[in-house]
Amino acid sequence: MSADRPLASSHPTLTGSSLRLGDLARLASLGLRTRRMRATLSALGIAIGVAAIVAVLGLSSSSQAGLLSEIDRLGTNLLDVTNGQTLFGQTAELPDAAPAMIARIGPVTQVQYTGAVNGNVYRSPLIPSIDTNALGISASSLGLPRAVGTSLRKGRYLNAATAREPVCVLGAAAAQLLGIDRIFSGERIWAAGMWFYVAGILRPAVLAPEIDSSILIGFSAAQRYLDFDGHPSEIYVRAQTSQVDAVDNILAATADPETPSNVDVSQPSAALVARADAQGAFNDLFLGLAAVALLVGAVGVANIMIIGVLERRSEIGLRRALGATKGNIRTQFLSEAILLALLGGVVGVLAGIAATAIYASTKGWMVVIPPLAWGGGLAAAIAIGAIAGLLPAIRAARMSPTEALRTV
Repeated sequence: MSADRPLASSHPTLTGSSLRLGDLARLASLGLRTRRMRATLSALGIAIGVAAIVAVLGLSSSSQAGLLSEIDRLGTNLLDVTNGQTLFGQTAELPDAAPAMIARIGPVTQVQYTGAVNGNVYRSPLIPSIDTNALGISASSLGLPRAVGTSLRKGRYLNAATAREPVCVLGAAAAQLLGIDRIFSGERIWAAGMWFYVAGILRPAVLAPEIDSSILIGFSAAQRYLDFDGHPSEIYVRAQTSQVDAVDNILAATADPETPSNVDVSQPSAALVARADAQGAFNDLFLGLAAVALLVGAVGVANIMIIGVLERRSEIGLRRALGATKGNIRTQFLSEAILLALLGGVVGVLAGIAATAIYASTKGWMVVIPPLAWGGGLAAAIAIGAIAGLLPAIRAARMSPTEALRTV
């Protein structure tokens, strides 16, 4: 061997290299697999927070979708005309001719009406008079159910013959409060001091909930038996959908040309849309509670990672001695924290979806899980894992091999 030729070193220099994804995944899961109970409890807080996020947004979206679907089915072209108040604060009266005058408006397709009748309703005269259950009596025109978007659940509605006799139809809530769920021959109730035979039971009237807590009798019967004055108190108007606003603008003046200020006009579907929007107002509160659960979960993840660094000093020292760089150590522990939080996030998303599906199914709603719910939940879990694991990862990377091995 020539003396001028340099001798090759018998000790190769160790150089750090980046970890392959598969190796990184195995290293990140090592601490979780060896400390399963601790990892499970730490991930539980993340899972609860993410489940709350998914459930809150999912239930809100499902509820809104169900309500808007119901509105679309019932239509947005119903207008409600009611008697308002006079300048002196007294209840005004709609003219007897108001329904007929409204029916002359070109875009109007249906006009039905009710009138408030004095009297209380009981299952029998033996019921104490104080137990009214807030039920009322309303005189009704014959085509009311179709106009307000409801139908008969049992029996039949009033017709030209029964509208003149002591015969009634029960609203959905009234039937429930009176304990009547089917129609028997001779079924009757005690109303305004006399017996009325029950002809039918209505389904819930979503656009006219005041009907649900009423018993409905014919105008002729109300005038004949209950001294009703014949004035309508509420008129339900269906108009062409494209002309609803135009009809709305002239309804008050048409119903009562002399004092249109005494007439109130509303659109029931607008109130339902507002209710659908209001349901999202509580989302911020529940999302805040979910954020608290996520914060608790982040503390748990940070705690387990700090303890893990202390317990695994020998592993850190050995890996550093074998050539692992500070970046390798930092990446390992940061990935472990992210993986722990991500597992909790996945469990939370599945739990939130299951809770939403079960509750929405019981309510008959469409199950809607917006991408923001599950995507935001997973993103929040990953972000929390990264933040919670950053300090322990930096601490582990700064640990020198000699110090780590000496303290074993």
